[in-house]
Amino acid sequence: MTVRDAQPEGAGKRAHEGTSDNLRIPRHVGIIMDGNGRWAHQRNLPRIEGHRAGAESVRRVVEACSELNVKYLTLYAFSTENWRRSKAEISQLMGLLRHFLQERVEDLEKYRIRLHAVGQLDRLPSRVRGALKRVMERTRDNDQGVLTLALSYGSRNEIVTAAKRIAADAVAGRLAPDDITQELFSSYLFTSGLPDPDLIIRTSAEQRLSNFLLWQASYSEFWFTPTLWPDFSKAEFKRAVLDYSERKRRYGGVTDDHV
Repeated sequence: MTVRDAQPEGAGKRAHEGTSDNLRIPRHVGIIMDGNGRWAHQRNLPRIEGHRAGAESVRRVVEACSELNVKYLTLYAFSTENWRRSKAEISQLMGLLRHFLQERVEDLEKYRIRLHAVGQLDRLPSRVRGALKRVMERTRDNDQGVLTLALSYGSRNEIVTAAKRIAADAVAGRLAPDDITQELFSSYLFTSGLPDPDLIIRTSAEQRLSNFLLWQASYSEFWFTPTLWPDFSKAEFKRAVLDYSERKRRYGGVTDDHV
């Protein structure tokens, strides 16, 4: 299933902001979920317990998106750099991911949300790929939103992969240099068909993208919080959306109150 298949009806490439209780609601929110390990360390718990607690935050945020009418949610769940972690931790994370998919599919059905995944998915264990495929197939007809998991994902790799595909099509005569535009380049990315994120949230006080949606975030708004991901609540997510709703987005232009 492609992202284009997963879009709610009427979705366009440029993000469209809806309204809820007179707030400007971002169509697409991306979250860098950071702080699971520190949360566990503060409690003298194994790191995997922080990841388990973080899975509960995912449930809360998915629920908040449904309540606020946020149509697209993209979660940075496992980066290409995360493969450098110990084999034991990676194995635990993959097991937790598979369990999450099995346990939370009912929530996706309840809120009519479709599941999608982007990244080097062929690097994931076969059992995880199988679970992803089953949940994506089961939720493919859901029409109230799209949850995208960035798995084995790195934006630099995504951009290089897109460039290689464009070069191959050019060598094969399917593209001419003048055919290459920003829109065409975007169509070769893993996220093809998704609107660019309006708002990117990062937890745990870090203030960097860490190789997440580098191309797509060119005009995103950012919201940073010291809260560790397992402690991230629906109320805090809604505060981030409220803060976003009060900002003026100019996309490089000017508005009447900025001259």
